[in-house]
Amino acid sequence: MVRLVAITMQTKELITMADFVLYALLAGISIAVVAGPLGCFVVWRRMSYFGDTLAHSSLLGVALAILLNLQMQVAIIGSCLAFAALLLLLEKKQALATDTLLGIIAHSTLAFGLMVLSISDRVQVNLNAFLFGDLLTVTRSDLFWIVSCCLVCGVVLILFWKRFLAITVHRELAMIEGLAADRLYALLVFLIAILIAVAMKIVGVLLITSLLIIPAAAARRVSNTPEQMALGAAIAGCLAVMGGLGLSYFWDTPAGPSIVATAFVLFIVVYLKPTSGKR
Repeated sequence: MVRLVAITMQTKELITMADFVLYALLAGISIAVVAGPLGCFVVWRRMSYFGDTLAHSSLLGVALAILLNLQMQVAIIGSCLAFAALLLLLEKKQALATDTLLGIIAHSTLAFGLMVLSISDRVQVNLNAFLFGDLLTVTRSDLFWIVSCCLVCGVVLILFWKRFLAITVHRELAMIEGLAADRLYALLVFLIAILIAVAMKIVGVLLITSLLIIPAAAARRVSNTPEQMALGAAIAGCLAVMGGLGLSYFWDTPAGPSIVATAFVLFIVVYLKPTSGKR
């Protein structure tokens, strides 16, 4: 009887372990599939610092959620969208250079978020999980938010792909053809903000932008068309997630940094590979 109970407990533990690995894998791949094409626009438009700013603002969303007892994912997404709107508004005023403006907001939101988290006595906060991600703790509720948001972002990205590409390649020509360049750019920024908000669980505040940039930069090396680059970036991102999870599972390394490290290795391999006239 005792042996039967022990076997039953071991079986339950294996099922639980399989569940959290499966949740982590599904969440990571969902993010990677959308982050690849969106990351292409981040690379093409040189928006990496913009992404860092939105990533840092997500920590303030976490702090507000804890302080005001709000739903965590709603608060993070709301914070990212609010600061995305603020950045778009301040960009139009052109009171300061864009990089200066982004630097001010990025470090200020990060500082305020850390301050609020440090003074909050409602819950013990694991800052490492927020700063560097904690993919292996993804719950069914987290997975629902991640997959739902990625699905919405993916559908919008597919529907507006050609228009986003048009304003990226030649903004003035796109406007002459009747495209609302400002609105399309705002929509693209909001998509990046939503993705960053849900990706926080995967790689954390300090590493989110790398999941957008590294796979896209690697794919750029071996692509001849924007569509090839988008597909290649999505594949590279998925490989990075699977490789990073493997490292984390077998070597007990942090999941977020492991994913980014795997993406970097892929990037190096691609760039060291000889190419025949490809850009």
